[in-house]
Amino acid sequence: MFDVGFSELMVIAVVALIVIGPERLPRVARTMGHLFGRLQRYVNDVKADINREIELEELRKFKTTFEDAARGFEGTVNATVDSVQSEVSKTETELNELTKIEGSPAPSGTPQPAPAEAAPQPGEVGREPQGGGPPEKTSV
Repeated sequence: MFDVGFSELMVIAVVALIVIGPERLPRVARTMGHLFGRLQRYVNDVKADINREIELEELRKFKTTFEDAARGFEGTVNATVDSVQSEVSKTETELNELTKIEGSPAPSGTPQPAPAEAAPQPGEVGREPQGGGPPEKTSV
């Protein structure tokens, strides 16, 4: 951390022994050790707080990006739903107009279509005609 070598530590220890004295040196060294430990814990706590804040900021950015993408997708879905609803309402209007036209009586000048006598009934589909005539030839 401070890039202090062994020889520099020895010089500091000799100066401390001369200044503090041999009687108080162990107590001062112990106090310095405790203070140094507190300093390390404090620095580690600050680093952890900074890392947490960085991670929170990254999560906030990710959340913002995700919400923007979700809003874009929601807009696309809403536009598609609106388009489909307008098409359905248009088709419904056209269908209502057609049913009104078919349900109204025909003008007196136009002939009514004759009921289809030759049209098969729902239960007769796939049966042969009852006429007894020769069967029709089909080409393969």
